[in-house]
Amino acid sequence: MSPSLPPPDAVLPHRPPFLYLDRVIEADLDAGRCVAERTFPPEEPFFAGHFPGAPIVPGVILVEAMAQTLAYLALRQHPGQAVLLTGVDGCKLRKPVRPGETVRFTITVERARLGVVQARAEAAVGGAKVAQAQLKGWIGPLPA
Repeated sequence: MSPSLPPPDAVLPHRPPFLYLDRVIEADLDAGRCVAERTFPPEEPFFAGHFPGAPIVPGVILVEAMAQTLAYLALRQHPGQAVLLTGVDGCKLRKPVRPGETVRFTITVERARLGVVQARAEAAVGGAKVAQAQLKGWIGPLPA
């Protein structure tokens, strides 16, 4: 990770066990692009039940990690605000992610207007796409 990029836990409100980003590789605030990674260690509690004898990362966890990558970018662009996921469209889970694999999450903002952001999200292992989705989020003060 570049020394100029703050780590995910310095930007995101998420904390373990719900923080699914280890490091941010790129965050281009002007271009609306962010790349982050997570290595899923075999000790993750969800592997015990998903699935015994053939563990894989649940698809919903991959979607959450993509959403956290979007939130990292949005919070860097809008400090002091909150980011809430409001939509997931066209989600495709293409290949299973196994314990010990490192997933690279790439977010590209396609539209940002009036506190709403829409982005293309992809997840890849070793250059092979494992998941993709269109994400929508709301940026503003956290509702009471």
